[in-house]
Amino acid sequence: MCGIAGIVASVSDQIKRVAPDAIVIVVSNPLDAMCYVARKHTGFPRERVLGMAGVLDTARYRMFLTEALQISVEDIQAMVLGGHGDTMVPLPRYSTCAGIPITELLPKEQIDAIVTRTANGGAEIVGLLKTGSAYYAPSLGAVEMCEAILKDKKKILPCAVFLEGEYGISNLFVGVPVKLGKNGVEQIIEISLTNEERTALQKSAAAVQELVDILEI
Repeated sequence: MCGIAGIVASVSDQIKRVAPDAIVIVVSNPLDAMCYVARKHTGFPRERVLGMAGVLDTARYRMFLTEALQISVEDIQAMVLGGHGDTMVPLPRYSTCAGIPITELLPKEQIDAIVTRTANGGAEIVGLLKTGSAYYAPSLGAVEMCEAILKDKKKILPCAVFLEGEYGISNLFVGVPVKLGKNGVEQIIEISLTNEERTALQKSAAAVQELVDILEI
């Protein structure tokens, strides 16, 4: 194990030693695989190891919808599932503007383009910055998760969590909606998916599994 995986493993070992009751929020990329490393080295229950990805991806998705609809981002409710990469799964069917489904407000072609842009949002930012990646938005996403836990908000956010059969996925960290409170992940929320959405989520999970296998963790 080398590179970022080795760093995450070392930090996780230290967390286990000095803060055995901690709740760990992983931000390092490749996010889903690094969550796996953190859980393996801390030995913490799945409620106390999670990853910040879905909050960031959903924020980008909401922003792109805001631009298309020319309304306040506060009116947009949306959700992105899956791994933190180009196989992520934005869900237009569960996306609304002031309670109105976006499928009623935007043509399918435009929604499809927004979904594609969301999946490639990280690469778009890297291309624009040239010498780095996003930093403000991931930080804000981590803060939102920390506040939900520290203030026991019972807030529902999309996070990378270790699945044990939910959504038909096992032994992998994949982004799904969860309820965050003082105990960390207090509930994994399973929403109904169409066959197409479920296939896309399985494809995303397979990409995460491939990376875990490559890293031999």
